[in-house]
Amino acid sequence: MSDLKKEAESLDKASSALRRVTHHTAKPLHSFREASHDLSAFGALGSLMSATDDIRDGMHKLAKLTHALEEEWHAEAKVMRDVSHAFDLLDGLIAAAARDGKG
Repeated sequence: MSDLKKEAESLDKASSALRRVTHHTAKPLHSFREASHDLSAFGALGSLMSATDDIRDGMHKLAKLTHALEEEWHAEAKVMRDVSHAFDLLDGLIAAAARDGKG
């Protein structure tokens, strides 16, 4: 097996794994977002000090950042898959050129 073929397979596996990340983060992220709406554990003191608003805002920002990171992972996975396919094509072209050169 050529080095390009091995690299293509490795990139394809990594791409698939990266795309599946959101399957593991969806439920915890949803729970985290829901928890940001119920910060009653801070009680009256938290309300008086506006701590709950600051914490809620921070939680919303973290959720948005996580979503943006997931989108970036998907984009990176697409590039990895495209490179994998390009390596496969190049490997095929090199093999065909080698066969043609021998014949």
